[in-house]
Amino acid sequence: MTKGTIRPGVLVVACVAVSWLLPVLSAWAAPKAELWRYWQVHDPASRIQVDHRPWQGFLDRFVVRGPQGVNLVRYAAVDQSGKRALKGYIAALARVPVRRLNRSAQRAYWINLYNALTIDVVLAHMPVTSIRDIDISPGWFSRGPWGAKLVTIDGKRISLDEIEHRILRPIWRDPRVHYALNCASMGCPEISERAFTPANTEARLDRAARRFVNHPRAVRFQGGRLVVSSLYHWYGDDFGAGQGDILAHIRSFAAPSLARRLDGIRSFADGGYDWSLNAAP
Repeated sequence: MTKGTIRPGVLVVACVAVSWLLPVLSAWAAPKAELWRYWQVHDPASRIQVDHRPWQGFLDRFVVRGPQGVNLVRYAAVDQSGKRALKGYIAALARVPVRRLNRSAQRAYWINLYNALTIDVVLAHMPVTSIRDIDISPGWFSRGPWGAKLVTIDGKRISLDEIEHRILRPIWRDPRVHYALNCASMGCPEISERAFTPANTEARLDRAARRFVNHPRAVRFQGGRLVVSSLYHWYGDDFGAGQGDILAHIRSFAAPSLARRLDGIRSFADGGYDWSLNAAP
């Protein structure tokens, strides 16, 4: 064997090790909330209104309640007119003077843009069984579309990761934003059937939190042990200083029956995350 040659057995072991480590690394590498200061600018007195009716029209046509009680997307039913409408909505948002909006209008804007871009990128790569199969993000260990620059706004190329981790999370510092953003997966908080607007965002965030917390993909008992979605492990700092704060957050949105079962619970385990596509059957 010449110098520098890798034996087949060693290569197999290395590949297995890497495949085992990737999920662990992805959890450890959950992006931190790091502010993109350019997007912090806003106009408290602004009365500019953003038209989210095209997005509502798309949701009305293609989002349905699934058999597990979670909103799903009828990807296979989205025809050319639906795709054009979605791309037209995204293009219209890209022309909005975002920094001239007030804070309420900005929050609704970024949430809707994130969800619309997510569905658009899935449609562009169908058929797929998981959004993680859309490997368009830069970097050796990247998986999925979240790091790819998908839209230009005010001359800035922006990715899904940047909308979530450099704009929404650091500016609003509200853990409920995790329930508003849909990653096109069954384990994710569901896609809202209503477009977010400045008038309804607070109520929609509370509703999204309740719907996720009270579904077994988020919180359940397994073998007598409480397990919760990996979302609470990836972004634990957003919910508080430790498991006690996360549990307090969960209790604040838990239905009475779940709240009673949580009484006295002090810790939990990672319940995993279902990355299968949130496609309507």
